[in-house]
This record gives sequence, C-alpha cells and structure tokens, in this order.
Amino acid sequence: MAEKILFFEGKKFVWDGGEYDDKEKASSLEKKYTEKGFDVRIVREAGKTLLYTRRVVTEIVIE
Repeated sequence: MAEKILFFEGKKFVWDGGEYDDKEKASSLEKKYTEKGFDVRIVREAGKTLLYTRRVVTEIVIE
C-alpha cells in the first residue's frame, strides 16, 4: 500500500487514493487537479502510478 503522505522539497503532499496502471489516465487526472489549483507529483511504485497533491489555502472565509 502506498504512503498516504509524502514530502517533496519540504512540502506535504497527500495521496489521492488511486493506483493507476495507465500513465495516460494518471496524466489526465494530473491535468484536472492542476486546473483546480493543486500542485501535483507523480510517483511510480511497484508498477503503479500514484498521484500526490497539495493545495495552498489562499483565502479563508468566516461566516
């Protein structure tokens, strides 16, 4: 099983929970995450492609 949290360049990334056999599927999801403002890292582990994401909070709304 993949690590749920990894650090890249001192920044915390969280695994999205998927294990992708197809690199094209992982790349497609990476693009979707990026469009939503996420920073994405792709990791190959045991023949699977894993996506780790992070997003910095830029605005806090208090009601």
